[in-house]
Amino acid sequence: MAYVIAEPCIDVKDKACVEECPVDCIYEGDRMLYIHPTECIDCAACEPACPVEAIFYADDVPPEWGEFTAINSAFFESDVTGLGAPGGAGEVGETKVDHPKVAQYEIA
Repeated sequence: MAYVIAEPCIDVKDKACVEECPVDCIYEGDRMLYIHPTECIDCAACEPACPVEAIFYADDVPPEWGEFTAINSAFFESDVTGLGAPGGAGEVGETKVDHPKVAQYEIA
């Protein structure tokens, strides 16, 4: 996994990062965006485009948001959303689903 979207994206979903992504690997959940761990090519185009600084290189996710590395990856597992590896967010559109922790997440 190259990049991770963390807590600052919840209930914001600005989508500036989506416009910058050259491989269409940023998917839209109900409350936040998620980067597909195997579709991301590690180009870093999304990171500076994020107005709330929610995108981090996987090794640089702040400790308080460390769980979002696993959350981003698990979002694509069949038992969470059933997305798997669809090959492009543009074809999928908004899923109206989130990882269970994000769906119940309360921002302090």
